[in-house]
Amino acid sequence: MSKVPGAPPALKGKSLTILVSSAVYGYEDMLESIYALLGGFGYEVLMSHKGTIPVDPNESAMDSCLDAVARCDLFLGLILPWYGTGKETAGGLSITHREMIESIALNKPRWFLVHEHVAIARQLLNPYRVHDEHGEPKSPFELQPGLTFQKTPILSDLRVIDMLELAMRHDIPEIKDRKGNWVQSFGPEDDARLFATAQFRRYQELAEKYLPKLQDANQIAALIQGGEA
Repeated sequence: MSKVPGAPPALKGKSLTILVSSAVYGYEDMLESIYALLGGFGYEVLMSHKGTIPVDPNESAMDSCLDAVARCDLFLGLILPWYGTGKETAGGLSITHREMIESIALNKPRWFLVHEHVAIARQLLNPYRVHDEHGEPKSPFELQPGLTFQKTPILSDLRVIDMLELAMRHDIPEIKDRKGNWVQSFGPEDDARLFATAQFRRYQELAEKYLPKLQDANQIAALIQGGEA
């Protein structure tokens, strides 16, 4: 793995593993550059676009991706206008959507980027969505009766907005109780790269914060299984 000058060594022989979860179509160049940035900072980068997610031939693509969420130390989610692929059933959730849900369920340290088209579409469509008796928007996103959604380059699927609201933790009613709900908007792809650089060049700080917790968890698992800590 290439390293930028001055990149710190991994602690105790282990590199932090980061999963980059994203739809791919139309954003290949951005994903390539983010992969290079994170690898340069010292991370082991799991990214389906680059083929670095471990694949079990006996599992579905969905299961392999969800296994990657479980094994990663950090999670970077990109919410793009394109919803993504991998839906196992008609109307099912995409792989990227399922990865996001799993990262939250496992309480992974996570960061999210959202394309400005998604954030703007959410605001523009808000007057036309179904609200509850208290005037709060219902989730999942649903348009009022008589209105239908047509896929456009700005937004391919209303479930992209569901992903944004989940990342913002709108599933938790009280704002004061929401943790890990920062979602950074970006327009030019350079802004996404800037966010990735600002957040993840702090390799040593993140490693010192999260690696000890991971080592403790591994020791507990070994003890449960009757192994040596």
